[in-house]
Amino acid sequence: MIVGVDIGGTKTLVAVLTNAGVIHESRKFPTPKNYDHFLLELAHAVHHLETKDFKAAGVAVPGRIDRKHGSFKALGNLPWKNEHIQADCEKILKCPVVIDNDANLGGLSEAMLNKQAEKVLYITVSTGIGTGVIYQQRISEELADIEGGAIMLPFNNQLVKWEKFASGRAIYEHFNKKAQDITAEADWKYIVRNLALGFFENIVVVQPDLVIVGGSVGTYFDRYEHLLVAELKKFETPLTPIPKIIQAKRPEEAVVYGCYDLASQIYG
Repeated sequence: MIVGVDIGGTKTLVAVLTNAGVIHESRKFPTPKNYDHFLLELAHAVHHLETKDFKAAGVAVPGRIDRKHGSFKALGNLPWKNEHIQADCEKILKCPVVIDNDANLGGLSEAMLNKQAEKVLYITVSTGIGTGVIYQQRISEELADIEGGAIMLPFNNQLVKWEKFASGRAIYEHFNKKAQDITAEADWKYIVRNLALGFFENIVVVQPDLVIVGGSVGTYFDRYEHLLVAELKKFETPLTPIPKIIQAKRPEEAVVYGCYDLASQIYG
């Protein structure tokens, strides 16, 4: 068995997957703002799992990773800093642990389901916006630390981080409701105009064969897919073609499957 831990800004998912990559059992808990409290909650969740013997684990962290020291430098939606999360999780899970950025891991799992694409750009739109680049079913070492949601773009006559005006949080702040409750095409047109700006900038930099949209807002991709494609086509040039854009096949669970995939690649 391999265990995946998807640490989100609001909730954490712990899932036990079989050697075939099927979720056997899982538990969720609200992610505490205090790191020590998080470790206690993780230990509590693991204690209540039926499975206790893990071959390896993958842990998804929503921020910038220090892979050499098994720690993170800073997180996007949590106040934790400079914690040695790999060693801390190994103590709790009692198995080897590999850590990586959550968007990288979500991208890895989705790229594994779309093996015809050599280079995949994964964009997850949830509380914030994250990006991951997968090359030949491996997390791209050269682009492993990109923060596509943090690119600066013009908005209301000033430069603003893309995720500040296009993320799930921004959508809620503007409409006072979540993406799941938005059905009017006029509202989606507004959202898409903001999304398209960052999509295009990331596509130009990465030049992927395929773009996959995940996250909570990605769950409702069918509501705005045609609008997004049409908006991006306005920017297309012979040097900056717009690749195929699809919805993640497992938008809400892509990250925890990516935890399994990375742990399997490293530990067999």
